[in-house]
Amino acid sequence: MKKTHILGIIIIALAIGIIISTAGDASSYVSFTQAAEMAQSGENDGVHVVGKLTKDPQGQITNMVYQPQIDPNHFEFTLVDNENRTQKVVYNAPKPQDFDRSEQVVVIGSMDGDHFRADKILLKCPSKYQENKLETKEYEAKKATM
Repeated sequence: MKKTHILGIIIIALAIGIIISTAGDASSYVSFTQAAEMAQSGENDGVHVVGKLTKDPQGQITNMVYQPQIDPNHFEFTLVDNENRTQKVVYNAPKPQDFDRSEQVVVIGSMDGDHFRADKILLKCPSKYQENKLETKEYEAKKATM
């Protein structure tokens, strides 16, 4: 065999290895009910939950707790998933910049007792450049090092 053939086979093998390793890290979209069931069965990997924020009649977000003077890395809010289950979400990082403008929120994390612990938040906000378009922004909580 030629050296180029061997090199090609090695590159293809590496690509297959990378694809297989990242497929194992892929998470799925679930409801809060499914996330709780998965946590009880020991499948506590990161799952995606899509939902909307709870708002009052004036359009203000309700049940949101963020006190940066006390703890800037603790943010709580309530999210309603696609099955209309309301769940408290805890995000151990600062409140994302455009959180108040978001139409839809995707939280990535796992159930932790009575709340959902979010490691990442994806916000779907109205685009400031085009009408009727949603803009997606991603925020990630930094892992604590000890």
